[in-house]
Amino acid sequence: MTYEEALHRLAALTPELRVGRAGDGTTAGTVRRKFSLEHIRALLEVLGDPQKRFASVLIAGTNGKGSTAATLASIANAAGLKTGLYTSPHLLRVNERVRVSGPQAAGAGGLAEIPDEDFGRVFGRVDAAAMRLIASAVLPHYPSYFELLTAIGFCWFAEQGVELAVLEVGLGGRLDATNSVEPVVSVITDIGIDHTEYLGTTLREIAGEKAGISRQDGVLVTLSQHPEANAAIGEAAVRLGVRGVDAARCLPPREIAAVAKDGASGSPLARNRYDLAIDGEVLHVDSPLAGQHQQRNVALAIATAIELRTNHLHEGRGLAISNAAIEQGVRATEWPGRLEWIASRAGHAPLLLDVAHNPAGAWTLRAALAQLPDEMPRTLIFGCLADKQIDEMEQVLLPLFDSTSGDPARARDHVILTPIQNPRAATVDELIAAARRLDVPAHAAPHLPGALAQAEAITPKEGVIVATGSVFLVGELRELVLGEAR
Repeated sequence: MTYEEALHRLAALTPELRVGRAGDGTTAGTVRRKFSLEHIRALLEVLGDPQKRFASVLIAGTNGKGSTAATLASIANAAGLKTGLYTSPHLLRVNERVRVSGPQAAGAGGLAEIPDEDFGRVFGRVDAAAMRLIASAVLPHYPSYFELLTAIGFCWFAEQGVELAVLEVGLGGRLDATNSVEPVVSVITDIGIDHTEYLGTTLREIAGEKAGISRQDGVLVTLSQHPEANAAIGEAAVRLGVRGVDAARCLPPREIAAVAKDGASGSPLARNRYDLAIDGEVLHVDSPLAGQHQQRNVALAIATAIELRTNHLHEGRGLAISNAAIEQGVRATEWPGRLEWIASRAGHAPLLLDVAHNPAGAWTLRAALAQLPDEMPRTLIFGCLADKQIDEMEQVLLPLFDSTSGDPARARDHVILTPIQNPRAATVDELIAAARRLDVPAHAAPHLPGALAQAEAITPKEGVIVATGSVFLVGELRELVLGEAR
């Protein structure tokens, strides 16, 4: 199968969380999908169980799991390990989800995307296996988009001889397709309210689903967080005899948690740069990921790397990950769309892109915006999916851009609401209705290119355009601004 044919097949699949009437998955989704690890396991079995041919670290959480995964994979690569990285969703190209280190690798901490030709070839292999399983009634329906990509990633990692795969959970944990591996270490990042239709309506219920990536007598790296989440994770750990690793020692001391400005990118946001005392040595942390919240994600990645090198996890020995490799890997991490500052272009104001797509992410962005000079004019471009907490996200963010608030510093601020290219996108009317409930004035744009044009026209070049609300919005905007092709 060619790359173009594979993309066409992916585009024709039913919505990720629905099952269509046709066995090949191309009929409009009509029934809520019931997830089961048995389906992905059956598919992987006929593919030769590729997930058993590499060690893996599995990372779940609501926010920060992608940043943690990217940082850990960069560390492993810097240590000389053949490293795989599986993440979701993608910003521009589906290939971004499957990366492997190599001599020609570039981006994402030295890990290269699966090449187009190989993506098409491996997709064809996975597709053929799935159709055989449907024909023999082993599978009740065609795999989901995410299940397909998970199988493709595992097959590619096995082909490439990956030693350590860093895997970001897609949805939840317990029934997520990535949970078909047997991780040597499990990691749980910060947990918030999201995907309530599938994971539960309380932090305790959601955390219980995330804790499903733990293993009997396994190892779990995490940080203390909300008491409800702590309780659910702790109960699962006790039940399974899990050895917990607290990443708190990899956080910067509070008295030196202040970070420096990133002069290289021109961003006024702080860069995480501080020292830690690790195993009797000073470890210099210099992460390009902006925002104080990233200190927790970096801490989880560092603690996991230390766990991998300390314990006998690979052929009877720990992995050779030195402090120098940790420093290098943290410094080389690339994870675009997370408080990403894109400098002034052709006289226009710079852009600040962030993929915040739930209230917790919106609060994190709000904290980062507090670092901007108060006198800097700001324009917000906001769009999100209809199944997200629109009112809560707008309540967190829109008042910061309210030109009628009476604050002279905000008199030149604007809010632009826009739909995004996704079948699940919220309409402009839905976004405007939420803004009206907050009594915050907002402009409406028919599409994202129009929103960007409006923002560029009304934002002084000494100001900033902040774009957020969805991974899909940030991906589309990066394509518009940077000229990157899907």
